[in-house]
Amino acid sequence: MADYRGIEYLRKKLNRKRSRVLRRYKFYEMKNIARDMGIATPPSLQWLQAVLGWNAKAVDSIADRLEFRGFRDDNFDMTGIFRMNNPDILYDSAVLSALISSCCFIYISKGEDDFPRLQVIDGANATGIINPITNLLTEGYAVLERDDNEKATVEAYFVEGWTVIYKNGVPVQLFEDNVPAPLLVPIIFRPDAKRAFGHSRISRACMSITESAMRTLKRSEITAEFYSFPQKYVVGLDPDAEQMDKWKATVSSLLQFDKDEEGDSPTLGQFQQQSMAPHLDQLKMFAALFAGETGLTLDDLGFATENPASQEAIKASHENLRLTARKAQRAFGSGFLNAGYLAACLRDDYQYYRNQVYMTTPIWEPVFEPDAAMLSNIGDGAIKINQAVPGYFNADNLRDLTGINMSNLPVTPEV
Repeated sequence: MADYRGIEYLRKKLNRKRSRVLRRYKFYEMKNIARDMGIATPPSLQWLQAVLGWNAKAVDSIADRLEFRGFRDDNFDMTGIFRMNNPDILYDSAVLSALISSCCFIYISKGEDDFPRLQVIDGANATGIINPITNLLTEGYAVLERDDNEKATVEAYFVEGWTVIYKNGVPVQLFEDNVPAPLLVPIIFRPDAKRAFGHSRISRACMSITESAMRTLKRSEITAEFYSFPQKYVVGLDPDAEQMDKWKATVSSLLQFDKDEEGDSPTLGQFQQQSMAPHLDQLKMFAALFAGETGLTLDDLGFATENPASQEAIKASHENLRLTARKAQRAFGSGFLNAGYLAACLRDDYQYYRNQVYMTTPIWEPVFEPDAAMLSNIGDGAIKINQAVPGYFNADNLRDLTGINMSNLPVTPEV
């Protein structure tokens, strides 16, 4: 029997990492609060908070472009397993959660009809010990339910061959299986040799820049109060004069000041109106920093720079975004393949070898959907290449370029 760390070790490991994941979810959901410096904010406006959705934009800009199509050379019908588990929601949920928390997990179990069920669990509720060769877990732990106080009430502990369900810390069910790995599969974004569970799309730099931009927004909101109503002053007013209502004096279109007994009258003035330009310039600076960190453009972050661009210009300006999306496709495709492999073993109650699925490859829709001009260029290029190398392009790899499936409608014969 393998030397396992045990559920207590994995509980402590999850508790150490959970706060980091939840913090990134707060940034994604725009519920984070930027710490105030306590210098420029009047006491009466301490409650004011700014909200900025740049982190959600950074995540969604990748997640919305990743559309998993299925598997090519699918000898074990893994695509059929995913199709029976709401793939439109499952794929998108797994991709989004992995981008935010660096990894998520697909929990595999048997349904009432003994067909595999797939459930996505976010990185704040699951962890494990990963095998760096297969990227499968050697043992895993997941919180399936929490109470209103965020205390774990239903947990699952996974090792090869069996899964134990705990309720309130007590084991209540044991499920045995004939699967060569724990039924908890990691889906990881940008893994490397040092951080096997990957990196979050919401990096420390993204969070720092966002908090600085939020403080700038707050200062600009406070400055706007003084910008709308510049401060005015009265010099030489008789101390015995009746005190004026400051609000009425601000909004009144006509003020009357009588001369005193010596014929003198007060002098009215206005301080220089505060400018919003420094705040806008600083906010644009933070937007440029955030765009450089995430591969977005200033247009994506709300700063219009030029007229609407063509499809080619958009692709050129998002080259870094395209590279990040392609990198994510490779990592997520491997995770979906691992999940399908274990689910097929569970479905057939047979331990297939991992190298039996080496010919099965994940396939994705194009990161950027081509417009009419791009389709024309692809068609011309395919014709020329097929003339030089007959059969180089066919329906499969053309769909990989265009994302358009070949029509299956029968051809109507000419009359």
